[in-house]
Amino acid sequence: MLVRFEKRLAPSPFMTVAVPVASVILALMFCAVFLAMTGRHPFELYGAMLKGALGSAYGLSETTVKAIPLMLCGLGISLAFRMQLWNIGAEGQFYLGAFAATWVPLTFPELPAFVMLPAMLALGMAAGALWALGPAFLRVKWRVNEIITTLMLNYVGILLVNYFVYGPWRDPKGFNFPLTAEFPPAALLPTFGGSRIHFGLLLALALVVLFIVIFRNSRWGYEIKVIGASERAARYAGMDIKRNMLLVMALSGAVCGLAGMTEVSGIAGRLQPGLSPGYGYTAIIVAWLARLNPVAIVLVSGMFGVLQVGGYIVQTFGVPASMVAMIQGAVLFFVIGGEMFANYRVVFPGVKGADKADG
Repeated sequence: MLVRFEKRLAPSPFMTVAVPVASVILALMFCAVFLAMTGRHPFELYGAMLKGALGSAYGLSETTVKAIPLMLCGLGISLAFRMQLWNIGAEGQFYLGAFAATWVPLTFPELPAFVMLPAMLALGMAAGALWALGPAFLRVKWRVNEIITTLMLNYVGILLVNYFVYGPWRDPKGFNFPLTAEFPPAALLPTFGGSRIHFGLLLALALVVLFIVIFRNSRWGYEIKVIGASERAARYAGMDIKRNMLLVMALSGAVCGLAGMTEVSGIAGRLQPGLSPGYGYTAIIVAWLARLNPVAIVLVSGMFGVLQVGGYIVQTFGVPASMVAMIQGAVLFFVIGGEMFANYRVVFPGVKGADKADG
């Protein structure tokens, strides 16, 4: 008996929710096998991760801190992905946003906070936008694959920051460490309740609301959806595809640059190598797992915040950090694999009622 797959005419609401949830559960079970092979009890480790990330006020605050850049980068990436523009360069745009924002306090340390912070925010977003516009221009002008160009620019952005923190911007009082001078107090984002949760959380939530309004209630959001579904149909409808591509990529990069600005201003307080542990890459998983839904991006970012903070906790049990990366990779692998069951239904020829039974 041969099994065949038939494309669903419309995604099933049940399968849309059930498939990602089942994929995450299967990924955790898959990783549990490897944890067990190392002689560790997987469910004890998962329990320790949850307790460490959510079992105390400190754990909750650190989970939120880790989730903020993932939310921002995930939102930025999701905007481009909706138009079938594969912006893989969030990591580089994150670094460029941090780099440009750092220039303000290093050059004008005496500025008051009400001038300093908006200037850092504007420059960070502008730098991220410009970093994304290059690949967008190449795509629009010569159909150059933006996956390759945005990915390669990640390395350029990271190495550019490294050059400055190891060279011209290195703090002469930093005992030869590759760090810029500490920011003045006016360049630091406000935090809440004595925790490290900073103002970037409110910016991310505001963007969630803005994106919902754009996607559901604006003509531009409709154009993004149509162009993403079919460029030919959009062209027949008279939509300006090139202009929209440039605009979407610029805004996508700007949001990722904003993530870099908030991280350097809200957490690090100075520019340094390794500012991001891969937020831009993890955000791709976040956006994909959330199906580009702004609200779901908040929830999935929180889940990955738990994984990151919980990962630090289980390292005290002797579990290597690479195990956490493996869990994240397994989640993405299973989610992408599960997409097939959300978009296609399994048909068993010859089995009565099978066409309806599988969902």
